[in-house]
Amino acid sequence: MRLTVFITCLFLSTLALGQGGYQIKFQVAGLKDTTMYLGNYFGESTYIKDTAKVNSKGEFVFEGKKKLERGVYFLVLNKMKVMELAIGKDQHFSMVTSTDDYVKNMKVTGDVDNKLFFENMLFNMDRHHEAEPFLKVLQDSTLAPDKKTTAREAFNKVNDKVTAYQMDVIKKYPGTITATVLKTSQILKVPDAPKKSDGTIDSTFQLRWYRQHFFDNFDLADSALLRMPRPLYRDKVYEYLEKLYAPNPDTLTKAIGPMVDKAKSNKETYKYISFILLMKYQQPEIMGLDEVYVNVFDKYFGSGEMDFWINAKTKKDLKDHADRLRKSLVGRKAPNLIMQDSNFKPKSMYDIKNKYTILFIFDPDCGHCREETPKLVDFYKLKKYNLEVYAVSADTSMAKMRDYIKEMKMPWITVNGPRTYVGPYGDLYDAITTPSLYVIDDKKMIIGKKIPVEKLDEFLTQYEKFHKTKPAEKAKPTTKS
Repeated sequence: MRLTVFITCLFLSTLALGQGGYQIKFQVAGLKDTTMYLGNYFGESTYIKDTAKVNSKGEFVFEGKKKLERGVYFLVLNKMKVMELAIGKDQHFSMVTSTDDYVKNMKVTGDVDNKLFFENMLFNMDRHHEAEPFLKVLQDSTLAPDKKTTAREAFNKVNDKVTAYQMDVIKKYPGTITATVLKTSQILKVPDAPKKSDGTIDSTFQLRWYRQHFFDNFDLADSALLRMPRPLYRDKVYEYLEKLYAPNPDTLTKAIGPMVDKAKSNKETYKYISFILLMKYQQPEIMGLDEVYVNVFDKYFGSGEMDFWINAKTKKDLKDHADRLRKSLVGRKAPNLIMQDSNFKPKSMYDIKNKYTILFIFDPDCGHCREETPKLVDFYKLKKYNLEVYAVSADTSMAKMRDYIKEMKMPWITVNGPRTYVGPYGDLYDAITTPSLYVIDDKKMIIGKKIPVEKLDEFLTQYEKFHKTKPAEKAKPTTKS
């Protein structure tokens, strides 16, 4: 008898362990004879994962032979999202609710994760209603500060309830989607800065500590964090780079390495973080940070590390962009251009002996160029700086170039880009769009790029101010720490 019971228990436990794929059963009162879709988030996008037919009783099932990737999913009815749910470790469960209120009426059987998921939503709704009157008082600018003291104390107590609830879920149910999401929202408590041996406060301690612990509550190797209602993973990575580091290509490249290493153990997070970093610095808002794109490409894509998922065509496109950028990065020597002017005579950009050269690449048929060129003419005529403009027409037509020079009253050196002695300018400079503007110094080094004409004066003023103070800084005596 004991042997029979043992064998039966062994069979049932083996069957449970062997449950593969997923089977999610629903019964929704108020639904009948329609189609429901199961969708998932991924980064900034959403995808439809499965389809189910709803019968006359409101019953439908999503099932498949392969387990779903962990994360937050959602149901779609008539192109509208009706509710979210958690997909975690257990993927054989049932959910019963009604169209009156999918969340409040939800009953989950067979899955702790979704039980927590919906309890957390209800808890947050209740706390929101509880805090609302206090929040209104705090936001009322007509009230005196002392009138808000009681409201602030009450509001803080509600916040304390939320924090305690979240910490309890994180502690009791680690590994669940609900706990994972709640953990990412926990605020790090930065310790006080210690004193150095000379008695002064270590002013850099807290920043260094925060950088080191920034991802303590956010596992960069957890692919479930890619499937969240908002691009949580991308936002966290961007926050780390934008708020904790100076916008300097070398500094950011050094910061990126250890961060990517944390994601490397999971191929899905590894490829995602590498790709979003590449896209972030492909067309950066801050001048000079396109060098980070080149560095990221070389380390993770050009090296072949991403070959496990990226196709040859995409890799080539990324490489072409990196190679084009690397030739015209800020701080690099500007490639020389030798092209024919309107009289078919070769003009070399390197022959310009002025303190600054403005390389201005334009197209006579480009509307934006027609807006920017007159501004550049006005700036040029100010004679505020010792500069010359080397303007390159992207159009093959010499006649169009001559007409444009005459119409815009361009007083500088203008050449025809296709009539070149050194190869296409597009292979030497990142000038896919027109107009493209580069600032080059007397040593033919690129000191600025993609600067709007109206910002040129400000840029050169700041540049000269910085370089006037630089020798004085170099002259300062240095001491060993």
